[in-house]
Amino acid sequence: MGVVGYGWDMSGWPAASYEKWSETCDTLHGHSQVLGKLAARLAPPEPQLQHAALRLSARGWETAALPAPDGSGSLVIVLDLWAHEAVIEHSGGRVERVALAPNRSVGTVTREVLAAVRRLGGPVEIDQIPQEVPWKVPLDQDVEHAHYDVGQVADYFAAATQAAMVLAAFRAPYRGRSTPVNAWWGSFDLAVSLFSGLPAEPPSGDFIMRNAMDAQEVAVGWWPGDARYGRAAFYAYAHPAPDGFGGASLTVPQARWDTALGEYVLDWDDVRSSADPHAVALEFARSVFRHACSVCGWDPALAASADGVPPPIV
Repeated sequence: MGVVGYGWDMSGWPAASYEKWSETCDTLHGHSQVLGKLAARLAPPEPQLQHAALRLSARGWETAALPAPDGSGSLVIVLDLWAHEAVIEHSGGRVERVALAPNRSVGTVTREVLAAVRRLGGPVEIDQIPQEVPWKVPLDQDVEHAHYDVGQVADYFAAATQAAMVLAAFRAPYRGRSTPVNAWWGSFDLAVSLFSGLPAEPPSGDFIMRNAMDAQEVAVGWWPGDARYGRAAFYAYAHPAPDGFGGASLTVPQARWDTALGEYVLDWDDVRSSADPHAVALEFARSVFRHACSVCGWDPALAASADGVPPPIV
Protein backbone atom coordinates (compact mmCIF):
# COMPACT_ATOMS: atom_id res chain seq x y z
CA MET A 1 0.00 0.00 0.00
CA GLY A 2 1.57 3.30 -1.05
CA VAL A 3 1.96 6.37 1.10
CA VAL A 4 0.21 9.42 -0.32
CA GLY A 5 -0.73 12.93 0.77
CA TYR A 6 0.87 14.30 3.90
CA GLY A 7 4.32 12.77 3.61
CA TRP A 8 5.52 10.33 6.20
CA ASP A 9 7.29 12.39 8.86
CA MET A 10 9.22 10.18 11.28
CA SER A 11 10.61 13.09 13.34
CA GLY A 12 7.91 12.51 15.96
CA TRP A 13 6.54 16.07 15.74
CA PRO A 14 4.95 16.17 12.27
CA ALA A 15 2.40 18.60 10.92
CA ALA A 16 -1.15 17.74 11.96
CA SER A 17 -3.53 20.29 10.49
CA TYR A 18 -7.14 19.16 10.30
CA GLU A 19 -7.65 21.29 7.20
CA LYS A 20 -5.11 19.16 5.33
CA TRP A 21 -6.32 15.72 6.40
CA SER A 22 -9.97 16.23 7.30
CA GLU A 23 -11.32 13.39 5.16
CA THR A 24 -9.01 10.78 6.67
CA CYS A 25 -9.47 12.30 10.14
CA ASP A 26 -13.26 12.03 9.96
CA THR A 27 -13.05 8.42 8.76
CA LEU A 28 -10.68 7.48 11.56
CA HIS A 29 -12.91 9.33 14.01
CA GLY A 30 -15.86 7.24 12.83
CA HIS A 31 -13.92 4.01 13.34
CA SER A 32 -12.99 5.10 16.88
CA GLN A 33 -16.67 5.59 17.74
CA VAL A 34 -17.35 1.88 17.22
CA LEU A 35 -14.68 1.01 19.80
CA GLY A 36 -15.97 3.64 22.20
CA LYS A 37 -19.57 2.50 21.95
CA LEU A 38 -18.51 -1.09 22.62
CA ALA A 39 -16.62 0.09 25.71
CA ALA A 40 -19.62 2.12 26.88
CA ARG A 41 -21.89 -0.89 26.40
CA LEU A 42 -19.72 -3.64 27.92
CA ALA A 43 -17.45 -2.12 30.58
CA PRO A 44 -18.57 -1.71 34.23
CA PRO A 45 -19.69 1.92 34.68
CA GLU A 46 -17.22 4.31 36.32
CA PRO A 47 -17.42 7.93 37.52
CA GLN A 48 -16.97 10.62 34.84
CA LEU A 49 -17.69 7.98 32.17
CA GLN A 50 -14.16 6.62 32.52
CA HIS A 51 -15.30 3.16 31.48
CA ALA A 52 -16.12 4.51 28.02
CA ALA A 53 -12.69 6.02 27.41
CA LEU A 54 -10.16 4.43 25.08
CA ARG A 55 -6.36 4.49 25.30
CA LEU A 56 -3.58 5.35 22.89
CA SER A 57 -1.10 2.49 22.83
CA ALA A 58 1.97 1.77 20.70
CA ARG A 59 -0.41 0.26 18.13
CA GLY A 60 -3.13 2.89 18.06
CA TRP A 61 -6.50 3.43 19.73
CA GLU A 62 -7.73 0.53 21.84
CA THR A 63 -10.23 -0.48 24.49
CA ALA A 64 -9.39 -1.85 27.89
CA ALA A 65 -10.25 -5.51 28.43
CA LEU A 66 -14.05 -5.65 28.08
CA PRO A 67 -16.25 -8.43 29.49
CA ALA A 68 -17.39 -10.70 26.66
CA PRO A 69 -21.20 -10.62 26.43
CA ASP A 70 -21.40 -14.42 26.69
CA GLY A 71 -19.24 -14.55 29.83
CA SER A 72 -16.46 -16.47 28.07
CA GLY A 73 -13.66 -14.07 29.01
CA SER A 74 -12.62 -10.63 27.83
CA LEU A 75 -12.30 -8.78 24.56
CA VAL A 76 -9.94 -6.02 23.43
CA ILE A 77 -10.63 -4.10 20.22
CA VAL A 78 -7.79 -2.14 18.63
CA LEU A 79 -7.45 0.30 15.76
CA ASP A 80 -3.94 -0.77 14.74
CA LEU A 81 -2.57 2.31 12.99
CA TRP A 82 0.59 0.55 11.80
CA ALA A 83 -1.00 -2.59 10.36
CA HIS A 84 -4.06 -0.51 9.34
CA GLU A 85 -6.64 -2.92 10.63
CA ALA A 86 -9.12 -3.26 13.45
CA VAL A 87 -8.09 -6.19 15.63
CA ILE A 88 -10.59 -8.02 17.83
CA GLU A 89 -8.86 -10.19 20.43
CA HIS A 90 -10.41 -12.67 22.88
CA SER A 91 -8.65 -13.62 26.11
CA GLY A 92 -8.94 -17.25 25.02
CA GLY A 93 -6.48 -16.59 22.20
CA ARG A 94 -8.83 -16.12 19.24
CA VAL A 95 -8.25 -13.10 17.00
CA GLU A 96 -10.08 -11.57 14.04
CA ARG A 97 -8.93 -8.71 11.83
CA VAL A 98 -10.80 -6.13 9.77
CA ALA A 99 -8.92 -4.09 7.18
CA LEU A 100 -8.75 -0.29 7.40
CA ALA A 101 -7.93 0.88 3.93
CA PRO A 102 -8.78 3.44 1.24
CA ASN A 103 -12.38 3.11 0.08
CA ARG A 104 -13.46 0.97 3.03
CA SER A 105 -16.24 3.00 4.59
CA VAL A 106 -17.07 3.49 8.26
CA GLY A 107 -20.25 1.50 7.58
CA THR A 108 -18.37 -1.49 6.18
CA VAL A 109 -15.81 -1.52 8.99
CA THR A 110 -18.50 -1.10 11.64
CA ARG A 111 -20.51 -4.06 10.41
CA GLU A 112 -17.44 -6.28 10.16
CA VAL A 113 -16.10 -5.31 13.60
CA LEU A 114 -19.45 -5.98 15.26
CA ALA A 115 -19.77 -9.31 13.47
CA ALA A 116 -16.31 -10.32 14.71
CA VAL A 117 -17.13 -9.24 18.28
CA ARG A 118 -20.27 -11.37 18.19
CA ARG A 119 -18.43 -14.40 16.84
CA LEU A 120 -15.74 -14.17 19.51
CA GLY A 121 -17.75 -12.97 22.50
CA GLY A 122 -21.47 -13.32 21.97
CA PRO A 123 -24.38 -11.02 21.09
CA VAL A 124 -24.04 -7.28 21.57
CA GLU A 125 -25.81 -4.20 20.23
CA ILE A 126 -24.60 -0.60 20.27
CA ASP A 127 -26.23 2.76 19.65
CA GLN A 128 -25.28 3.36 16.02
CA ILE A 129 -25.84 7.15 16.07
CA PRO A 130 -22.42 8.90 16.13
CA GLN A 131 -21.78 11.33 18.98
CA GLU A 132 -20.29 14.85 19.10
CA VAL A 133 -19.87 15.06 15.30
CA PRO A 134 -21.72 17.11 12.66
CA TRP A 135 -23.02 14.03 10.82
CA LYS A 136 -25.83 11.79 12.11
CA VAL A 137 -25.89 8.84 9.71
CA PRO A 138 -25.78 5.61 11.75
CA LEU A 139 -22.28 4.15 11.91
CA ASP A 140 -23.23 0.90 10.20
CA GLN A 141 -24.82 2.83 7.31
CA ASP A 142 -22.10 5.46 6.82
CA VAL A 143 -20.76 5.27 3.27
CA GLU A 144 -19.63 8.92 3.13
CA HIS A 145 -16.57 8.52 5.35
CA ALA A 146 -14.30 6.16 3.44
CA HIS A 147 -11.08 8.12 2.84
CA TYR A 148 -8.04 6.55 4.52
CA ASP A 149 -4.57 7.88 3.64
CA VAL A 150 -1.94 5.77 5.42
CA GLY A 151 0.65 8.56 5.33
CA GLN A 152 -1.73 10.97 7.02
CA VAL A 153 -2.61 8.32 9.61
CA ALA A 154 1.09 7.75 10.31
CA ASP A 155 1.69 11.48 10.84
CA TYR A 156 -1.36 11.77 13.05
CA PHE A 157 -0.27 8.79 15.14
CA ALA A 158 3.25 10.19 15.57
CA ALA A 159 1.84 13.55 16.70
CA ALA A 160 -0.74 11.98 19.00
CA THR A 161 1.93 9.79 20.60
CA GLN A 162 4.09 12.82 21.44
CA ALA A 163 1.05 14.63 22.83
CA ALA A 164 0.09 11.63 24.96
CA MET A 165 3.57 11.52 26.47
CA VAL A 166 3.32 15.19 27.41
CA LEU A 167 -0.02 14.58 29.12
CA ALA A 168 1.33 11.51 30.93
CA ALA A 169 4.30 13.51 32.23
CA PHE A 170 1.98 16.30 33.38
CA ARG A 171 -0.23 14.02 35.50
CA ALA A 172 2.54 11.80 36.85
CA PRO A 173 3.47 13.68 40.06
CA TYR A 174 -0.06 14.75 41.01
CA ARG A 175 -1.12 13.35 44.39
CA GLY A 176 -4.87 13.80 43.97
CA ARG A 177 -7.20 11.71 41.84
CA SER A 178 -6.49 11.89 38.14
CA THR A 179 -7.43 10.00 35.02
CA PRO A 180 -5.08 8.13 32.74
CA VAL A 181 -4.45 9.75 29.38
CA ASN A 182 -7.85 9.09 27.84
CA ALA A 183 -8.56 8.84 24.12
CA TRP A 184 -12.06 10.26 23.79
CA TRP A 185 -13.92 8.96 20.75
CA GLY A 186 -16.69 11.57 20.82
CA SER A 187 -14.44 14.60 20.46
CA PHE A 188 -11.50 12.59 19.03
CA ASP A 189 -9.00 14.05 21.47
CA LEU A 190 -6.55 12.94 24.12
CA ALA A 191 -7.03 14.34 27.61
CA VAL A 192 -6.10 13.95 31.25
CA SER A 193 -8.19 15.34 34.12
CA LEU A 194 -6.91 16.24 37.58
CA PHE A 195 -9.55 16.47 40.34
CA SER A 196 -9.64 18.49 43.55
CA GLY A 197 -11.80 15.95 45.37
CA LEU A 198 -14.83 18.26 45.53
CA PRO A 199 -18.12 17.82 43.65
CA ALA A 200 -19.31 20.30 41.03
CA GLU A 201 -22.56 21.17 39.31
CA PRO A 202 -22.58 19.91 35.71
CA PRO A 203 -22.70 22.74 33.15
CA SER A 204 -25.83 21.29 31.54
CA GLY A 205 -28.28 18.45 31.90
CA ASP A 206 -27.41 16.44 28.80
CA PHE A 207 -26.16 12.88 29.27
CA ILE A 208 -22.45 13.52 28.79
CA MET A 209 -22.28 16.71 30.85
CA ARG A 210 -24.27 15.44 33.82
CA ASN A 211 -22.22 12.24 34.01
CA ALA A 212 -18.76 13.42 32.97
CA MET A 213 -18.58 16.82 34.69
CA ASP A 214 -19.94 16.34 38.20
CA ALA A 215 -16.60 16.96 39.95
CA GLN A 216 -14.21 19.91 40.19
CA GLU A 217 -11.41 19.37 37.68
CA VAL A 218 -8.76 20.81 35.44
CA ALA A 219 -8.53 19.09 32.06
CA VAL A 220 -5.60 19.33 29.69
CA GLY A 221 -5.68 17.72 26.28
CA TRP A 222 -4.70 17.66 22.64
CA TRP A 223 -6.76 17.27 19.52
CA PRO A 224 -5.97 17.28 15.78
CA GLY A 225 -8.49 20.02 15.12
CA ASP A 226 -11.99 19.87 13.70
CA ALA A 227 -14.37 21.90 11.58
CA ARG A 228 -14.61 24.57 14.29
CA TYR A 229 -10.85 24.89 14.79
CA GLY A 230 -8.81 23.75 11.82
CA ARG A 231 -5.46 23.37 13.58
CA ALA A 232 -4.10 20.76 15.95
CA ALA A 233 -3.56 22.17 19.43
CA PHE A 234 -3.14 21.53 23.12
CA TYR A 235 -5.99 22.91 25.22
CA ALA A 236 -6.85 23.34 28.89
CA TYR A 237 -9.86 24.38 30.94
CA ALA A 238 -11.17 24.31 34.50
CA HIS A 239 -14.62 23.28 35.68
CA PRO A 240 -16.20 25.17 37.26
CA ALA A 241 -14.26 28.28 36.27
CA PRO A 242 -14.80 31.67 37.95
CA ASP A 243 -15.40 34.89 36.04
CA GLY A 244 -12.19 36.15 34.53
CA PHE A 245 -10.60 32.70 34.31
CA GLY A 246 -9.44 33.48 30.78
CA GLY A 247 -7.41 36.51 31.78
CA ALA A 248 -4.19 34.82 32.88
CA SER A 249 -0.75 35.59 31.47
CA LEU A 250 0.71 32.13 31.02
CA THR A 251 4.41 31.30 31.05
CA VAL A 252 4.24 30.09 27.44
CA PRO A 253 3.92 33.26 25.34
CA GLN A 254 2.28 31.56 22.35
CA ALA A 255 -0.60 30.27 24.49
CA ARG A 256 -3.83 32.22 24.52
CA TRP A 257 -7.41 32.16 25.72
CA ASP A 258 -9.88 31.28 22.97
CA THR A 259 -13.22 32.81 23.86
CA ALA A 260 -15.18 30.78 21.30
CA LEU A 261 -13.83 27.48 22.66
CA GLY A 262 -13.79 28.60 26.30
CA GLU A 263 -10.30 27.13 26.69
CA TYR A 264 -6.65 28.05 26.78
CA VAL A 265 -5.04 26.95 23.52
CA LEU A 266 -1.48 26.32 22.37
CA ASP A 267 -1.27 25.55 18.66
CA TRP A 268 0.62 22.42 17.64
CA ASP A 269 2.69 24.33 15.09
CA ASP A 270 3.96 26.64 17.85
CA VAL A 271 4.95 23.59 19.87
CA ARG A 272 6.65 21.64 17.09
CA SER A 273 8.63 24.66 15.86
CA SER A 274 10.14 25.32 19.31
CA ALA A 275 13.59 24.19 20.40
CA ASP A 276 12.14 21.71 22.91
CA PRO A 277 8.55 20.82 21.96
CA HIS A 278 7.96 18.44 24.88
CA ALA A 279 9.12 21.02 27.45
CA VAL A 280 7.01 23.80 25.91
CA ALA A 281 3.85 21.70 25.86
CA LEU A 282 4.46 20.46 29.41
CA GLU A 283 4.96 24.00 30.69
CA PHE A 284 1.70 25.04 29.02
CA ALA A 285 -0.15 22.32 30.97
CA ARG A 286 1.53 23.21 34.25
CA SER A 287 1.02 26.94 33.74
CA VAL A 288 -2.73 26.60 33.18
CA PHE A 289 -3.00 24.21 36.10
CA ARG A 290 -1.21 26.61 38.47
CA HIS A 291 -3.53 29.42 37.37
CA ALA A 292 -6.63 27.25 37.71
CA CYS A 293 -5.74 26.02 41.18
CA SER A 294 -5.08 29.57 42.34
CA VAL A 295 -8.31 31.12 41.10
CA CYS A 296 -10.47 28.08 41.86
CA GLY A 297 -9.25 27.77 45.45
CA TRP A 298 -7.71 24.29 45.36
CA ASP A 299 -5.76 22.93 48.33
CA PRO A 300 -2.30 24.53 47.88
CA ALA A 301 -0.43 21.38 48.86
CA LEU A 302 -2.42 19.32 46.39
CA ALA A 303 -1.95 21.91 43.66
CA ALA A 304 1.79 22.12 44.27
CA SER A 305 2.20 18.38 43.84
CA ALA A 306 1.65 18.69 40.07
CA ASP A 307 4.89 20.69 39.86
CA GLY A 308 6.71 18.16 42.01
CA VAL A 309 8.57 14.97 41.33
CA PRO A 310 7.11 11.53 42.00
CA PRO A 311 8.74 9.76 44.94
CA PRO A 312 11.74 7.60 44.05
CA ILE A 313 11.24 3.89 43.57
CA VAL A 314 13.63 2.08 45.91
